[in-house]
Amino acid sequence: MIFIGGVQPRTKVLEKSPRLCRACNFTAAYLKRIDHYLSLFFIPLFPVKRGEPMLICDSCGAVMSPTGEVEWRPQVEPKPEVCPKCAKPVSPEFEYCPYCGGRLG
Repeated sequence: MIFIGGVQPRTKVLEKSPRLCRACNFTAAYLKRIDHYLSLFFIPLFPVKRGEPMLICDSCGAVMSPTGEVEWRPQVEPKPEVCPKCAKPVSPEFEYCPYCGGRLG
């Protein structure tokens, strides 16, 4: 007999109306809670641990307390100003090199 089971996280949205994100200034932060469920064959059966409510921004991914204090902000790496393929100078707003077509960053 093979038993496939474990504990998996599930995100539950507590409020449907978005709030202002203090990290990116978009109205895309929702009050959510991450609960952990015991699952059998990838089907959640019953909750094991209930998470704390937090604001999670759908735009930038920042995590904030329900009062709006930023607890975690994703790190954004700056794009190179020189193409890694052809070594020509490129403006940072480009995603692809205008000279060789290579992807930047």
